Amino acid sequence: MTSTHQKNKALQFRSFHSGPPILVLPNAWDAASARIFELTGFRAIATTSSGVAASLGYPDGQRISREMMLEAVQRITRAVNCPVSADIEAGYGSTIEEALETVKAVINAGAVGINIEDSLRGQERSLVDTSFQVELLQAVRETASSMDMPLVINARTDVYLLPAGDPASRLVEAVQRANAYRQAGADCIFPIGASDAGTIAALAQAINGPINVIAGPRTPSIAELAQLRVARASLASGAMHAVLGHLRLLANELLEHGTYSKLSEGALSSAEFRQLFER
Repeated sequence: MTSTHQKNKALQFRSFHSGPPILVLPNAWDAASARIFELTGFRAIATTSSGVAASLGYPDGQRISREMMLEAVQRITRAVNCPVSADIEAGYGSTIEEALETVKAVINAGAVGINIEDSLRGQERSLVDTSFQVELLQAVRETASSMDMPLVINARTDVYLLPAGDPASRLVEAVQRANAYRQAGADCIFPIGASDAGTIAALAQAINGPINVIAGPRTPSIAELAQLRVARASLASGAMHAVLGHLRLLANELLEHGTYSKLSEGALSSAEFRQLFER
């Protein structure tokens, strides 16, 4: 059984998907990045699987262990007061039972939502059968309910990540999968890879429920996404890319010129740094 506090955070997080305003959900990779997002004023935070993996020295794609992922989620949920959704990739298991163990563990780690995808990485990335993913999502919902947890399930479909098919057929398959996942118990649908306004608008109109879009330089602005009826905009690993890019700039400046201008651009003060984890 989950605590009343965690359950209430889950209900609050679910309500954020019924805006306005659109839910802008930044993705953290460790406790410090999560605190920055919370202190800035974001209502909730998600983790980024690739960012967490990179922070631990691994590539994305379930290359870290379930335990490593859970430790990262637990550090983040301990550091912030706002709702946290955990990216559990494909569930960290080859069977539904193994994926359900991951779901139970991530709830016990303090998360109130999950992001779960419908493709597997082998020699080539491939979508799982819709029937399998429906069965998995139904089982996830039943498992969360048995723990008295109104877990917010963000069901990701990877149709737009795969090279096969023309745009029209991809739209049809993405919508079919999305509506099947909604019926299976998903709260929100994440058609990752959809980035142009026309595709996003078509998906938002055809999918029976909230949709999540990755926001960034190649997508419409947050205000435009809201007009397209997007419920949730996340950054994936974009914020970490930006942070590491700035780190590279200041490193190059220091190495090549022996100067420090980039070191102070936007930097936290010593007092702000000390206060990150002071309550």
